[in-house]
Parts: sequence; C-alpha cells; structure tokens
Amino acid sequence: MVNRFFSHTELKTDKGNTRLDQDNIPSHIAIIMDGNGRWAKNKGLPRVAGHYEGMKIVTNIVKKANEIGIKFLTLYAFSTENWKRPEKEVEFLMKLPERFLEKELPDLQKNNVKVRTMGDRSLLPANTLRAIEKAVKETSDNTGLVLNFALNYGGRHELVEMVKEIGEDIAEGDLRPADITENLISERLLTQGLPDPDLLIRTSGEIRLSNFMLWQIAYSEFWFTEVLWPDFKDENFVEAIKKYQQRKRRYGGV
Repeated sequence: MVNRFFSHTELKTDKGNTRLDQDNIPSHIAIIMDGNGRWAKNKGLPRVAGHYEGMKIVTNIVKKANEIGIKFLTLYAFSTENWKRPEKEVEFLMKLPERFLEKELPDLQKNNVKVRTMGDRSLLPANTLRAIEKAVKETSDNTGLVLNFALNYGGRHELVEMVKEIGEDIAEGDLRPADITENLISERLLTQGLPDPDLLIRTSGEIRLSNFMLWQIAYSEFWFTEVLWPDFKDENFVEAIKKYQQRKRRYGGV
C-alpha cells in the first residue's frame, strides 16, 4: 500500500520497493547506536560480542547512507560517561575504532568517504588515536559522505569548553559579550563546519538524548525505534528517512 503521507509524484517503485523522495533527503543524520549490550545478553553472550556485532552494522549503514546521498553521518561511538563501564568493556570499545578503520579504510577511500571525529582526544589510548588520525589524514581530500565519529564526546562537556574559550577571549579583550551570537557559538563547537543534524535516530527503545549534541539538535527531527543496534538493517534506516520525509519542519513558524 502506498503511504498516504506521500503524494504520487513523490513515490516511485522499483521491484516493489518504495524509493525515497530524492528532493527531500536529509543532509545530516546523527545516530545514537544503542542496544549492543542487551542484544548480547538476549543471546547469552558477553557484552563485547554485541559491540563487535554493532561494528558490522556501522559498515552497512555507512554504505547505505552513501548510496542514498546523505552528506553527513555522525555516529555516537563512545560518550564521556562510558568510562564508567567495566574496565574490560572499555578496553574493547577503545579497540573498535582501530579494528573498524583498519578493515574499512580501503573501501572508505574507494567510496570517497571523508572521516572526521569529535570529542576529547586527550584520554584516548595511543593505538586508538593513531588509527583515527591516520584515517582522518588519508581521507582528508575526499569529497563524498562525511563520516563523523563522536568519540569520547559529551554535549555538556563540549558546551563547557566552548564557554571557557569564549570567556578567555573576553578576558583578554579579543571579544566583547555583545559579540556573542548563535553563529559564534556554533563556530566554537566541535561540529564546526558541519550543518546541524536534520534527523536524529536512536535505536533500542530508549527515548532520551544521553548528552548528545545538545546545541546542534535544537530543530532536528527525532526517530526512535525498538530495534537494537546489532539488528538495525538498511530497511530500518530507510524507514527513518521516510518518516522524516513525512514531516513538515517549521522551525517555530506556522
């Protein structure tokens, strides 16, 4: 059945599958990849098995996003609060970026994907830091999908550091309080150079932001799903975009 929220001119069919409206593709999608631990527990496996399986889903979703024409994809890989987890689990999570990038970097290059990260790098292990710096450097000239990993990232920490920076500039006489605007703040955040997310996806059934991009998602559309991240498929990703396309973004207007 054709979704009643779309006009016939917006829909095309290909082998029975509904295509997306190519005139309304979100430019920037951010994803809170949640549910790895519960997925593993449901299967009687250690939590790290869920994280490993979740890494495979990242590969699939990056490919699908690139195919659809998404320009920016931000993935919440590790939060500033995740250090509270068991030591062994944290050690495994810190090894995942290295494993992922070592395996996927050739394909990312081939597909013109540009890798970047945001977060506090000061606490990252040396091997993790080397892996992400290598990927960022080797893909720096690519002009396709920007794959942005939020690694050791926290929205409140980001805002605190931004306020400190602005405060220092004011104290040194390089900035006046009257100079502070929304644009100035946006330019001082870790997402400098990226547009705000059009769509925020969270998996696993949790309905909260978990300290993620608190400034940037002021007018993002939200889509929550019960699907655990290791079970998140291409069709779930497409479904989220279809729901986005059904909504009218008013930005406070009528």
